[in-house]
Amino acid sequence: MCGRYRLTAKERYIAEHFGVDEAEVHWSARYNLAPTQEVAVIRQDRKEPKRHFSLMRWGLIPYWSKDASIAARTINAMAETVAEKPTFRDAVRKNRCLIPADGFYEWKKLGAKEKQPYNIGMRDDGLFAFAGLWDRWKTPGGDIWETCSVITTDANSLLQPIHTRMPVILKPEDYDSWLDPGIQDPVRVEDLLKPFDAQRMKIYPLSSRVSNVNNDDPECIREVPPAAEAAPMLF
Repeated sequence: MCGRYRLTAKERYIAEHFGVDEAEVHWSARYNLAPTQEVAVIRQDRKEPKRHFSLMRWGLIPYWSKDASIAARTINAMAETVAEKPTFRDAVRKNRCLIPADGFYEWKKLGAKEKQPYNIGMRDDGLFAFAGLWDRWKTPGGDIWETCSVITTDANSLLQPIHTRMPVILKPEDYDSWLDPGIQDPVRVEDLLKPFDAQRMKIYPLSSRVSNVNNDDPECIREVPPAAEAAPMLF
């Protein structure tokens, strides 16, 4: 799964990488993004081939939902079932987006109570994009919320020792296809929802600081020596 990540790049680099107008990009470095928070999203205009930067709440609420409680269960959508699940099937046809990041976090279980957090990203520490979905929901009070979800797939060889799942990371050359509002058959984009090339990525251990969502600073991504795994109990 993907339940925590970071986007620390400067606004001009986000604009350049994703081909959006820099004037639209309003973002300050975030080192510990978590569900329910506002995150950056890139989507394409339905009337012209132009990309736009937006802010959305992380945790998708489908337009037909009666309340917002569903968002706690929709921070991720599984690639294998996204086209079938009622929560996501309309979004994968009509509301696909990119969710910019420059790293994400996963925790490896070391013992009964101890876990080691890891930072995962590109070898060059560059920007990349999760395959995302978004929707627009009207609250009982009449406010409009735009919300999003990160699609996940099987872990690649880099992540397998830590977790069975990973976010779908799209290649830049596939951004256009994923965003294209003219493609409404999920079959035409399902080949994009695969594990990213492990050789283009890197991973390193972090301190437990990143485990606390209230910590959001450069210390969250400082590399530390890996903790020792607990020895198995002998009977």
